Amino acid sequence: MPNKKVKNIKREILSDNWYTLNKYTFEYQKPDGTWETQQREAYDRGNGAAILLYNANKGTVVLTKQFRMPTYVNGNVDGMMIEVCAGLLDGDNPADCVRKETEEETGYKISNVKKVMQTYMSPGSVTEILYLFVGEYDESMKVSEGGGAEDETENIEVLELNFEKAMDMISTGEINDSKTIMLLQYAKLNALV
Repeated sequence: MPNKKVKNIKREILSDNWYTLNKYTFEYQKPDGTWETQQREAYDRGNGAAILLYNANKGTVVLTKQFRMPTYVNGNVDGMMIEVCAGLLDGDNPADCVRKETEEETGYKISNVKKVMQTYMSPGSVTEILYLFVGEYDESMKVSEGGGAEDETENIEVLELNFEKAMDMISTGEINDSKTIMLLQYAKLNALV
């Protein structure tokens, strides 16, 4: 249902290079009943999905490591991030997206995935909804070395880590990606590994 406290929304495209940066001008009704004009910029990159691969028997998880320019220009000394496997939906449903991204990025071909939540990761400036999944893997599912799609310049390193070590890496700051932290904590709370 539309929010009756928002009206007269106007959109201006500021950039349509990599994804779309829009500027919205709108009227918002304050608690006292008066209306004020506000402006916000919103980056639209589409929706995405991410998955934590875990092996309960071995007590391990599969994560990825790659260079992330936005973090590099904001204090991440080498720009490298340790993350769960993730990607944009690009027209796929979320479950199909994580299956495809898992094979491209990690080399594991999985079929059973479980959606555990969906979230807005940065609702003040990014429109993206991220669908979060978990999926169990084993060595029989390994079909390639992974590393990402050739045409996407990802250069991904695949990491298989002891689950407790991965949890410790949150405390040390070695893992500081929010989707990864959320999924590792989900695994801990639900005793998956």
